[in-house]
Amino acid sequence: MSTFEILMPKMGESVEEATITKWFVSEGDTVQEDDVLLEIATDKVDSEIPSPVAGTIKSIKYEVDDVVAVGLPVAVILLDGAEDTADEAVEAPKTNTESSGSSPVIETPLAVISEDVNKESDRFYSPLVRSMAKAEGLSFDELEGIAGSGKDGRVTKNDMLAFLSNRGSAATPAKAAPAPKVEVAAPATPAPKPAPKVQVSVSANDEIVEMDRMRKLIAEHMVMSKQVSPHVTSVVEADVTNIVLWRTKVKDAFLKKYGEKITYMPIFTEAVARALRDFPGVNASVDGDKIILRKNVNIGMAVSLPSGNLIVPVIKNADQKNLVGLTGDINGLAVSARDNKLSPDDIQGGTFTISNFGSFRNIIGTPIINQPQVAILAIGSIEKKPAVIETPAGDTIGIRQKMFLSLSYDHRIVDGALGGGFLRRIADYLEAFDLDREI
Repeated sequence: MSTFEILMPKMGESVEEATITKWFVSEGDTVQEDDVLLEIATDKVDSEIPSPVAGTIKSIKYEVDDVVAVGLPVAVILLDGAEDTADEAVEAPKTNTESSGSSPVIETPLAVISEDVNKESDRFYSPLVRSMAKAEGLSFDELEGIAGSGKDGRVTKNDMLAFLSNRGSAATPAKAAPAPKVEVAAPATPAPKPAPKVQVSVSANDEIVEMDRMRKLIAEHMVMSKQVSPHVTSVVEADVTNIVLWRTKVKDAFLKKYGEKITYMPIFTEAVARALRDFPGVNASVDGDKIILRKNVNIGMAVSLPSGNLIVPVIKNADQKNLVGLTGDINGLAVSARDNKLSPDDIQGGTFTISNFGSFRNIIGTPIINQPQVAILAIGSIEKKPAVIETPAGDTIGIRQKMFLSLSYDHRIVDGALGGGFLRRIADYLEAFDLDREI
């Protein structure tokens, strides 16, 4: 019998597991190469997984809402022309599946807890959680005692990291002696504790709306960021009159020449990229007591989706692109985000983020840092304001186009001098924009 295993793909750096959100096939169905088999979701992006081969679905190993570690088989396809024999080996259980013709692709049952933890517990433990528990020598009682913040109380990777970081502060009874502890690398940032639950009263006229998966992830990420980074926000006001006049003058010619509509966002992104090169301490991350200065300037932009959620696609190497290149990248990523067509690579590797509050006619905001970055810029709406204009003949009052820029930064490594200087440099670049710039 010739079969092909469909493995859970790796959907980007740092992604260790994914949730199956939908199956498009059932056991016994015939599929062709490139037919979509299933849809998966990570904390980064949702993706459809096509079949790399033609054949018949022999077995489906996981159900909808199951969390599966990267590299594990999720389905087996009987290849076209192959015959399914009756004397084949009995399938292994889902939690102990092996890759045909190779060493096991999932960890063996935990040595210090029950051989099958799911048989002695009402809780589901993902392969990643089981692997972490085995490596740390957790007893069954310890694993059962971890508060889960995932769906239906499931224990997540962050829950495990939080528990392990506090382990040893209090004695925990165990049924068996723990295995020798395996040294593991410290997480890049302190793991957040599960958010405390607040008791909320509900009246008869209230409507209860269940958060969708993306909103839950956003909520967890925002709470984690506030727990990890001490946020400080600085604000400046910038005169962008030259930018407004220039865009009004060239937008039709720009569209005709390059086939792209130019907005203010590429101009702001260009100024931010230049300032990040001037202040590399803002283009950074924190790893314990180490500062990682990022080589690349990859700027994320928060995009509002039709569902009301947010996603942050990333403009790679923004400091190496001219205004035309930035315009094409920004427009393309925004369209892909709203059409749910972003690839995992489109949202990976950001080193700094811009959030455009001005698109909602807001003048100012204090955004939350997009971890593991250390700063985020909020752009307010552009408004006409009376201003004092200095001229050789003396000061005069005139109408100018002005906007607020606000920078939230991680005070662990970005102090007021660095954050304030960086923010002022962005404003200086915007105010010095050349009104006669060629397109």
